[in-house]
Amino acid sequence: MSEQSGKVVGKQAVVHEEMPAGRGRAETKQGRSRFRPLSPEHMPRDYTISLDAYRRGGTDAFIGRSPDHLVKQRLTGFEPQYVNIIDYIIRITHQIWEEKDIGYIYDTYSHDCLVWDDLALQVGRDKIVADTTSLNNAFPDIRIVAEDVVWAGDDAIGFHTSHRSQIIGTNTGFSRYGAPTGRRVQFLCMANCVARDNEIFYEHVVYDTAEVVRQLGFDVVETAKRAASSGATTGLPRDFLGGEPKRTVGQGKPEKMAVPTEIRDNPEEFVRAALHTMWNRRNLGALDQVYHPGIVSQQTGSRIFRGTGQLRSFMLSQLAMFPDVLYSVDDLYWMGNAQEGFVVAIRWSMTGTHRGLGRYGEPTGREVNIWGITHWLIEGNRVTKEWTTFNEFGVLIQVLR
Repeated sequence: MSEQSGKVVGKQAVVHEEMPAGRGRAETKQGRSRFRPLSPEHMPRDYTISLDAYRRGGTDAFIGRSPDHLVKQRLTGFEPQYVNIIDYIIRITHQIWEEKDIGYIYDTYSHDCLVWDDLALQVGRDKIVADTTSLNNAFPDIRIVAEDVVWAGDDAIGFHTSHRSQIIGTNTGFSRYGAPTGRRVQFLCMANCVARDNEIFYEHVVYDTAEVVRQLGFDVVETAKRAASSGATTGLPRDFLGGEPKRTVGQGKPEKMAVPTEIRDNPEEFVRAALHTMWNRRNLGALDQVYHPGIVSQQTGSRIFRGTGQLRSFMLSQLAMFPDVLYSVDDLYWMGNAQEGFVVAIRWSMTGTHRGLGRYGEPTGREVNIWGITHWLIEGNRVTKEWTTFNEFGVLIQVLR
């Protein structure tokens, strides 16, 4: 695979690291050798295979077999019961979590899988089995309600999926945060996976952990302090901060990237230029070009922003707390077309120094790693809906350690 690729954005040539298969480089030789690069031809051009199409038959599907109406897809190496990649993701999730067949992880995750959650890297499926058992114990009635699955790729290079869901459950068992509270929680979760031959071998998953702690009735700051004192770490691996041009250290200025006013077959240039312009160039006036005036943005912490004004205020608060922050797109794929709209999955990360006042308390001067996953619905050349979850509990651990 190529370590460097050049891409022309506007009149400037941008050189960035190629981030194949999730555009991430694994931390192990075995994992790295499995990755294959995604290219625009690997992006679905319509919604024939999608979660909406999956549910069109009037069933939530997942119960025992595939719905009869599904469009078939080549799944060489996968169990024959699955019809397409949406069927695979929805049904293995249901079987593992809601049917409590936790051991099915042995069949659907590779033995050396790499799974980044919002706190650390988990290596190997035995760790995934243990963590899944623990969460099921804390919430025995847990439900995973799918909101969308963005996918790209094929059975040769691997399927990339970004699964957005609401997790619902009642805390009747011990959790990592303490004794059972009997409280019911509901929170956003987003998981990006790469799968081939019936096995997920690479995953990034973001639970809205700070919101879970709050809904359980625990003090979020004190819980984060305990996690920090126990040695919890949230450092970024090598496969983050690899997808965008780096800001120049010192007095250099971030380059300008023109945001396209029209999106045709490929939204990548629009997405990268928009995020770079807003976050790295600090041009928050560009929100009016990037977002529809009626944008609805659902964010970590059960935050909902309506309109560009509210969303701009939130972004300003982030930049004020971390004034030197660098935003990087680490993974990007999409579905759709200009007529029906695009759904884009973006895995991103930011590194900055906690030097400003805000909701995370007095400035500590500590460098902080923030990472998350965002889904954009782009219609008529603007973002009309946005869903984002990031490692807010991990941020608190870093500023409080």
